[in-house]
Amino acid sequence: MVSERAWPARGFTLIELMVVMAIIATLLAIAVPQYFRSVDRSKESVLRENLRTTREAIDRFYGDIGRYPDDLAELVARRYLRALPVDPVTESRDSWILVAPLDTTLPGRLYDLKSGAPGRATDGSTYAEW
Repeated sequence: MVSERAWPARGFTLIELMVVMAIIATLLAIAVPQYFRSVDRSKESVLRENLRTTREAIDRFYGDIGRYPDDLAELVARRYLRALPVDPVTESRDSWILVAPLDTTLPGRLYDLKSGAPGRATDGSTYAEW
């Protein structure tokens, strides 16, 4: 009697599928933390750039007008900034900490700007120190 099937059934065994899943899980365990670290580093880089650009705009405003701006909206209204900067760590425009001039005789209320984001950066400093 000749068997009806000349070839054995094709497909993957459960062991083969488990091995493939273990390899995929191992690769994900290595790649995912690297991805989130790179996202955090890029947010920090954008935060540093936003702070630098906004501080330059404050200095230009003071140089042109002779006083410090009252708030960030005044920098936007007078076209020193195109839009209110976003704090990429908090993903908000409202979390900035506005620093008044140390010399109280100077007019204006916005001498410097700091991030209101809680926590620490990858270098160990707090965001509010920047």
